Amino acid sequence: QVQVVESGGGLVQAGGSLRLSCTASGVNFDQRGMCWFRQAPGKEREGVSYISWNSGVTDYADSVKGRFTISRDNAKNTLYLVMNNLQPEDTAMYFCAAQRVRYSYLTSWSSGTEFAYWGQGTQVTVSS
Repeated sequence: QVQVVESGGGLVQAGGSLRLSCTASGVNFDQRGMCWFRQAPGKEREGVSYISWNSGVTDYADSVKGRFTISRDNAKNTLYLVMNNLQPEDTAMYFCAAQRVRYSYLTSWSSGTEFAYWGQGTQVTVSS
């Protein structure tokens, strides 16, 4: 049974930090690239960051480069997103997703179409 569960969201003041976690079971976690997406009310879903199955490749949306860091611990089936210097425009529901194809590096990931297993999301709210 596939389970993808995000945690770590919350309310933080502008300039603050949060660490999101995502645990995935039943998806051969250590064989799949993982991605964080976010969606704010009234806006389209946005790809935030991608990490390959072996952590060899990481990538970020321009809007978060230099502030967010993605990482994973395959032994714990857990994906992380450390978010520093949070701004009100970072307010959104954050989702993690597992790549459809195993052992595959993605050069284009932000649309979300390459990801088959999704969590329910964790809310991040940044106050000004």
